[in-house]
Amino acid sequence: MVGAERRGATGNGQITTEDPATGTTLTSIAAGGKLDVDEAVASAQSTFGEWRAMSAAARGHVLLDIATMLDAHAEELATLETLDNGKPFTESLYVDVALAAQVWRYYGGWTTKLTGQTVPVSPPVGEALVYTRREPLGVVGAIVPWNFPLLIASWKVAPALAAGNTVVLKPSEFTSLSALRMVELALEAGLPPGAMNLVTGYGPEAGQALIDHPSVAKISFTGSTDTGRRIVTASAPHLKKLTLELGGKSANIVFPDADLAAAAQGALTGIFMNQGQVCCAGSRLFVHRDVHDELVQELASAAKAIQLGHGLADDTEMGPLISPKQLERVQGYVESGLREGATLVCGGDRPNGVLANGNFLSPTVFTQVRDDMSIAAEEIFGPVLSVLSFDDENEAVRRANASAYGLAAGVWTNDVRRAHRVAAELDAGTVWVNMYNMIDPAAPFGGFKASGYGRDLGEEALLGYTQTKSVWLNLD
Repeated sequence: MVGAERRGATGNGQITTEDPATGTTLTSIAAGGKLDVDEAVASAQSTFGEWRAMSAAARGHVLLDIATMLDAHAEELATLETLDNGKPFTESLYVDVALAAQVWRYYGGWTTKLTGQTVPVSPPVGEALVYTRREPLGVVGAIVPWNFPLLIASWKVAPALAAGNTVVLKPSEFTSLSALRMVELALEAGLPPGAMNLVTGYGPEAGQALIDHPSVAKISFTGSTDTGRRIVTASAPHLKKLTLELGGKSANIVFPDADLAAAAQGALTGIFMNQGQVCCAGSRLFVHRDVHDELVQELASAAKAIQLGHGLADDTEMGPLISPKQLERVQGYVESGLREGATLVCGGDRPNGVLANGNFLSPTVFTQVRDDMSIAAEEIFGPVLSVLSFDDENEAVRRANASAYGLAAGVWTNDVRRAHRVAAELDAGTVWVNMYNMIDPAAPFGGFKASGYGRDLGEEALLGYTQTKSVWLNLD
């Protein structure tokens, strides 16, 4: 989508997108490359002046109307998301689409509240009035992953537009359908053509071209840490601003005084939501030795009962992994866990029958896991839970922080002093206490350490799409 025109790739390349639950072809999308990115950036540049010049209130009204449009087409968007990604329809509808609309609505309310400051300076001669302005950056490149295509696109595009920027969006080649539809709906809602452009294609071609383009002022990326490092290097020649939300190996810590039923449910949600394909998945479950066996028994029983199936089936609780390659990767980690001496409590196998053609893997739980095992140290991005026992609070915090990552963490306890103490000590961008995977447009989200820098969501994300100008006025 360049401006208001939906067009094929300049080189006529095509990408086949498949239903991961069945392996059947859904459709074909354009395999865009450098020339297509050049045209999209030119479109964004040409619209920047118009969009920036609109009153803050007028921009806000457009964003609010986009939110209303997403709500009106919620079932259509959720169906596209489920067909493309594989997640259960209920997740697509009540998490992805519902939260995406909330994000647009939240930033629609921010456009009239993005203000500067007056600064009480002390010039050496005479009097001066000094104030700051928050100004847009220009053209922003947004590169989003396949696990939450519509939602994460909204996380990046809505605040960028609210701040007065224009955008070129590059969705994953696996899951471009909902983003394409979002752009169409945004145009129907009154967004000026060119304010949001979209190029489908592979990362090494379309994504790299966007990163390399000298007229792109900022890249906001969500994806793997390895790719994030490459983006940092590639962005250096033009000193692009970056927001990077990268990988995770999040610790979920259960203390002996916790509500075990709630902790078990939180642990299940933390690892099996979206088939474990979540950057902040609680893939390391630290359980106090006193309650370890009881909690593992409850987890295993619940995991075995999870209903696998096509995301559009009414009884489906967990869908397939995104691709055969991702399935193979996750199976490799299951094999490494067994090889390195962990105990497989349940799962790790593929279903037979009608699901055999899809990328399905049964919910998997390991115990007797050591911190140095691959399943405990590396991001798997699949439905594989490593349970590790601990004896005291200091040990739990130390081992949780020993990871290279620092995206999120969970704490389960009924001791409010411990809750605040541990939350302060954990190296993580988000810490949930007696809950997990809670997201709100007002709460910043992002990582420490190898999980990236910068933030999506909240005021902090909005400010990240601006630059500050100081204005001095001589009053003497």
